[in-house]
Amino acid sequence: MSRIGKLPIILPKGVDLTITEDKVTVKGPLGTLHQTIAPGFKFEREGDKLTIIRPNEEKQSRALHGLYRSLLHNMTLGVSQGITVQMELVGVGYRAEAKGQNLEMALGFSHQVLFQIPSEVKLATESEKGKNPKIILTGIDKQLIGQVAAKIRSIRPPEPYKGKGIRFVGEVVRRKAGKAAGKGKK
Repeated sequence: MSRIGKLPIILPKGVDLTITEDKVTVKGPLGTLHQTIAPGFKFEREGDKLTIIRPNEEKQSRALHGLYRSLLHNMTLGVSQGITVQMELVGVGYRAEAKGQNLEMALGFSHQVLFQIPSEVKLATESEKGKNPKIILTGIDKQLIGQVAAKIRSIRPPEPYKGKGIRFVGEVVRRKAGKAAGKGKK
């Protein structure tokens, strides 16, 4: 039995879950999300708890069992509370500015980097003196926010020698010793 798949999903107040043959719709105060489900999966609802039951013990069904539970759990969190991802720019002269749905960044390249954010994600930036600039992404779809954040991070991933780059707030970057620290001086 999948350890994640057998955990019940607790539906918060104000969240309505509708199940059709191959689609699950989660509706809440912040919006509506849809997820297609493979045939054969069944759902049991007891009050505010939802449990997913897989059709058989095949490898594919076992894999999808935990996946669907995680996706539906993230959907209920998104439509009830919302999902927020914060990223910081570490480096001298690194800046970020939100211009509508466009993110304009100075990342040490010879040019400004423009990144267009999908309309489902809200974009905000913070710049305080003496602190690293922050990019804040907010929305209801955790998959979409994670994908957008990963694409932003891939523009300038944190490097291991000085730690410069775009990273998630709280992310720990493993640092390496430089060239001088590796060899003994003669």
